Amino acid sequence: MDAVLLAAGLGTRLRPHTETTPKPLLNVQGRPILDWTLSALPASVERLVVVVHYLAEQVEAYLQRQTHFKNWVIVPQGTPRGTGDALRKCQAHIRSERFLVLNGDDLFGAADLAKLAECPGGGVIVQEVNEPKRFGIAYLKADGTLEKLVEKPDLLPPQLANTGAYAFPRSVFRFEIGLSPRNEYEITDYVSQVAAVEPFHVVRSTFWFPIGTEETWNEAKRMDLSRVLSGRH
Repeated sequence: MDAVLLAAGLGTRLRPHTETTPKPLLNVQGRPILDWTLSALPASVERLVVVVHYLAEQVEAYLQRQTHFKNWVIVPQGTPRGTGDALRKCQAHIRSERFLVLNGDDLFGAADLAKLAECPGGGVIVQEVNEPKRFGIAYLKADGTLEKLVEKPDLLPPQLANTGAYAFPRSVFRFEIGLSPRNEYEITDYVSQVAAVEPFHVVRSTFWFPIGTEETWNEAKRMDLSRVLSGRH
């Protein structure tokens, strides 16, 4: 199975630290964030497709040094036009019939990623949150599969937030997506289109830690990450 890592972002909320280091390579307990992510991937993942843009040469240098995966490929995003555009750029590089897609600068629990990899067809990891207006929210069908994802709806808590970790069938690329209201191509539009024609499974998160600010970055440095982020055997 392939895993796509989205590692092209600018990390603007973590400046000045990201002025010289791409966000996925920021140090957490002696290791880059991306290194924790790779170690959490299940053994069924054999190959990486890594989308890069900002300070791309540093991400490539890290991939050459890391020992988790021998098989990997870099995909330059070019002009950043959203996560959906980043995924679309990977189409020619994906070899497996199903593949994972993860934000390259969040931390996902190994057990959750293993469940996601086992989903037949599509899947998404969700996390219960008490501030739904800060997140994309998952709406479920009566059978517990995904109906749709809606950005920052005005709903009472708790709700299930999209964590940015997905499984897709390779057939996702048959769908066309358009520009969103913020003038980007969104990966969530791919999710909604797949979910409209086949079951898109929902995995409840046991550990998800997005690193978006200096406060959360510092918090990650104090957490017992080895307990939840060791997945490859």
